[in-house]
Amino acid sequence: MKKIRNPHTGESFESFLQDEGIYEEVTATAIKRTIALQIAHEMTAQKISKSEMARRMKTSATQLGRLLDPDNDRVQLDTLVKAATAVGKSLWVKLA
Repeated sequence: MKKIRNPHTGESFESFLQDEGIYEEVTATAIKRTIALQIAHEMTAQKISKSEMARRMKTSATQLGRLLDPDNDRVQLDTLVKAATAVGKSLWVKLA
């Protein structure tokens, strides 16, 4: 009996994204969403309100809302650093 090959297996998801030309965009969105979730988690764990977080970051509630919005991937690095500092954490960026 001849084995039928599944056409949906073989390459990695990463290479699929590269082939589609969307690897960088998808990766950037995933990183931003992960950081936003971590910041939101720290805010909850430390019982920091949105208004208190905005005050600590010296920014507006609107800007904080953009940072925490998982669909908004246009956040500047300095904003992420301010948010991490506001919850007592550090932001590390590394090339791999």
